[in-house]
Amino acid sequence: MSSQESTPRKIIPILAVEPDAEMISLYASHEKIYPRSVSGFFSNWRWVMVFLTQLVFYGIPWLEWGQRQAVLFDLSARRFYIFGLVLYPQDFIYLAGLLVISALSLFLFTAVAGRLWCGYTCPQTVYTEIFLWIEKQVEGDRSARLRRDAQPWSIQRLGRKSAKHFLWLAVALWTGFTFVGYFTPIKELGLEFVQMRMSSWEVFWTFFYGFATYGNAGFMREQVCKHMCPYARFQSAMFDKDTLIVTYDEERGEPRGTRSRKADPQALNLGSCVDCTLCVQVCPTGIDIRKGLQYECIACGACADVCDTVMDKMGYEKGLIKYTTQNALKHHWTKAETWRHVFRPRVLIYATILTAIVIAMFISLAMRTPFKVDVVRDRGVMARTVAGGKIENVYRLQVMNATEMTQRYKISVSGLTGLLVASDDTVSVGSTESRWVAVRVQAPFDAAAPGSHPMQFEIKALDSTDHLQEKSVFLVPR
Repeated sequence: MSSQESTPRKIIPILAVEPDAEMISLYASHEKIYPRSVSGFFSNWRWVMVFLTQLVFYGIPWLEWGQRQAVLFDLSARRFYIFGLVLYPQDFIYLAGLLVISALSLFLFTAVAGRLWCGYTCPQTVYTEIFLWIEKQVEGDRSARLRRDAQPWSIQRLGRKSAKHFLWLAVALWTGFTFVGYFTPIKELGLEFVQMRMSSWEVFWTFFYGFATYGNAGFMREQVCKHMCPYARFQSAMFDKDTLIVTYDEERGEPRGTRSRKADPQALNLGSCVDCTLCVQVCPTGIDIRKGLQYECIACGACADVCDTVMDKMGYEKGLIKYTTQNALKHHWTKAETWRHVFRPRVLIYATILTAIVIAMFISLAMRTPFKVDVVRDRGVMARTVAGGKIENVYRLQVMNATEMTQRYKISVSGLTGLLVASDDTVSVGSTESRWVAVRVQAPFDAAAPGSHPMQFEIKALDSTDHLQEKSVFLVPR
């Protein structure tokens, strides 16, 4: 008998699967959310913010200031027009200040009342509200959409879907067109569109921004808030127990249960929550606020509005779901006590710093010199000795006029004995233009020892008292 035959075989048992065993997937497929329409205090404020933000976004590019567009970021000319203000890339400090103000504002609003930005003014929320409104007008309310989507495809269903998507695309592409209108004069852009002469970049950004709006607001919706937005992840670092958040009063609402309007909840040992699930049906992210604060909650207040409606119908006190703080619920504070704790030292510090930065930025803008000068030594021309035994250096000055009027400037120099401008010392620069000027500077042969010596250019506006000083060096050859 061979060794192979003599070796005992290892028997591996096969586990039998019970007939009634349930297979559980670790990955749940995404289910489409059909938010129910709601009206109320917070819903009305949300629509007010929709109108205000879109009035600003769509309207500002069509405003004129003098002979130009009021707000225009002209990247090709490297000039940024904001009403009467003209900024250059050298004014980057103001952009940094604006970003700091935006960040501190976010910290302040979040510390006071959670995700106010998300619930009322975030573009994702705003355009989702607009797209949902269009969807309701075309396909009907929530129950009609649910019923129709569960049915097989038909001519009527296809027609409604097509009309909805056509309107969505129209809004999205108009949004992309308006976005590009902040960088290309929008009237010129409209004329180019009619004449089919838009540049490739203008076409690209119009469709890119348009389809981003179409995809995010029409299809992804709550997925952007839940999985793509970083704010949802780090918001908890800015919350504390004195932050106003949309909260379900569990002590008052539990135990929940259905009952008739005439029933006495105390006799049934029930809380105020009638378990109608309307708070879940109106939620744009599909969460159940009764499970406590969740990162998916965008603090839109829709659940509070619909719950107040139900409380009214049942004859119960409003506020089962409301904006309040965790400490206020725990200690049963009044509104006055709650607000006193909301404006705590942390909030006051944020507000003070934010106010100081805003004031400093406005003062800086008001006091800034309306022109800029950059000095560059002309490396193509070496320091040299010219007629009369003088030493000459050649510089190139970039004079940028940040006003919308032609300005004349006088150039002078200082720093060495006998130093003077040997070329034309007066330059004229047109409205919001930038001009390079060659300037020859001379000094007596014995004005300084060979080497590099500090000097200053002084540029004065002849039509005003504004002036600037720029440092440079004067080279004396050996």
